[in-house]
Amino acid sequence: MASVPQPVHQPGQPRIGRHRWVVVALLFAATAINYVDRQMIGVLKPTLSAELQWSETDYANIVFWFQAAYAVGYLGFGRVVDLIGARMGYAVAVTVWTIAHVAHGGVYSVTQFAIARFGLGIGESGNFPAGIKAVTEWFPQKERAFAIGLFNAGANVGAIVTPLLVPWITLAYGWRMAFIVTGIFGVLWLIAWLVFYRSPADHRKVTQAELAYIQQDAADPVDPIGWRTLLTVRETWAYAIGKFCIDPIWWFFLFWLPGYLGSRYGLDLVSFGPPLVAIYILSDFGSVIGGWMSSRLIRAGRSVNVARKITMLVCALAVLPVFFAQSIDNLWVAVIVIGIATAAHQAFSANLYTLPSDLFPRAAVGSVVGIGGTVGAIGGMVMAKYAGFVLDGLGSYAPLFAVAASAYLVALLAVHLLSPRLARVDLSSG
Repeated sequence: MASVPQPVHQPGQPRIGRHRWVVVALLFAATAINYVDRQMIGVLKPTLSAELQWSETDYANIVFWFQAAYAVGYLGFGRVVDLIGARMGYAVAVTVWTIAHVAHGGVYSVTQFAIARFGLGIGESGNFPAGIKAVTEWFPQKERAFAIGLFNAGANVGAIVTPLLVPWITLAYGWRMAFIVTGIFGVLWLIAWLVFYRSPADHRKVTQAELAYIQQDAADPVDPIGWRTLLTVRETWAYAIGKFCIDPIWWFFLFWLPGYLGSRYGLDLVSFGPPLVAIYILSDFGSVIGGWMSSRLIRAGRSVNVARKITMLVCALAVLPVFFAQSIDNLWVAVIVIGIATAAHQAFSANLYTLPSDLFPRAAVGSVVGIGGTVGAIGGMVMAKYAGFVLDGLGSYAPLFAVAASAYLVALLAVHLLSPRLARVDLSSG
């Protein structure tokens, strides 16, 4: 895995500290917990479907309501984070999603499950607006993609932990207790976050040298910028349409991949753990390497425009072989193909997540991330309904893999057409 890049130390100058990387560690842990809580329904799908008599459409509807809440919450939390800051915004998000996650252990019907997932979606939607806001506060532009790639890798760690931990808890104590036990992680993280996190200027462990390094970019306006202004800017839609294209593919991998491996290769609650772990380990490398690659290109003298788009193009091409996943008979060959696709998704996503901080002043980053997340979640709602329709009607995953293979090239094309130079937006007149 790529090492954390350090600024070159000049003799006679104070050494720049590394406290900003502790912030990334906290964001990484929160994202891992977020994905444990999110992915549990996918891992438990065979168990829940058998016990509660779900059809593919029932399952798709439960996922749909999670996505609907995510769409609403993402927009709201983007604005909340811009108004109250990353520290309290993140704390509110984790509190809401942990309560909703634990509540899953007490539900019995499809409707009750959908309500619990709705609450989970509201809370979990705050993870990335708050996380990207924190990175924007703590990192100069040239390090942001790498920092976002690192904390985004927590998604894959969560996805790795879930199929290893949750089946063991479920087999020993039942699926209801699995939701309660994993809820403890969110409580412990919340305590650590409130104790540690402050803005760099207010943090007593941040040296003046590190603070100057963090704040080396030109100062941004600090007054909040309204949605009406942001919605009229093409760069907002470059980010949002990119999210609309790629977010549904990640939801597909997250929520339907365990069921696909079970039906295609005859795996069960225990045996699909190693293939899922292998896929998400590959994803983890993709997240870090994708952020590292564009940051490395920038340090080598390439423009932000070239660095981000070249990296995203490489990722989009790496996803294309997943088109043939349905026709692969060997389990581990399929795991490699799907794993490369999920790694490419995470690398692409790390760079896409960086665009709001590349293009907008800090006061607008949370709101732009919120708008994009909402549009991406709407895409996820469409994908959920489409998946339920295809699987109940055709019984084949091939159309879903076809959409996955093409989505990233479409996303990159939209980004390029709407923001050909990735030039920073001037909102001063708005």
